[in-house]
Amino acid sequence: MERLAIKAEKSQKTEEAKIKKSIQQGNNDGARIYAENSIRKKNEALNYHRMASRLDAVSQRVQTALTMKSATKSMTTAVRGMNAALESMDLQKITAIMDKFESQFEDLDVQTRVMDSSMAGMNALSTPEDQVDMLINKVADQHGLELSHELDASAVGSAMPSLSSEEDAKLMEKLKELRNLDE
Repeated sequence: MERLAIKAEKSQKTEEAKIKKSIQQGNNDGARIYAENSIRKKNEALNYHRMASRLDAVSQRVQTALTMKSATKSMTTAVRGMNAALESMDLQKITAIMDKFESQFEDLDVQTRVMDSSMAGMNALSTPEDQVDMLINKVADQHGLELSHELDASAVGSAMPSLSSEEDAKLMEKLKELRNLDE
């Protein structure tokens, strides 16, 4: 599963390179298609990672069950040994058996913590439609490319940070000054 995830991530990078090439050629429809493919590959990689995580969790559960079975057998043996040691009142045997018993419980705790942490790492992720436009803008910005005006202006605007009215006023004032300098 991890290999398939890596393969999907490589395909995602290839699609992003195709976005750049399409933007350079002025082919916005092609860029949109490649962006959709890139997002699809990204989701595919995430799904492979999610499935690998689930398989690891199942594996840990099976391992825990096997360990519990083994620990139960060991505890049974330890209880029998404790009974025999108590009958003979050999303190060294009692101490050795109790130490073994405690170490088995510690091992079981560690395995349970590992399983819990792997289960906590799983999460769901969904991708909204506006990611296509944002990805196209990102690729264009990274490579210093200009987009044609065919893209949805609202998607471009949504990627911009919002400014306060005071900052907006200052920027408008600077723009007016720059225009006056050009004239």
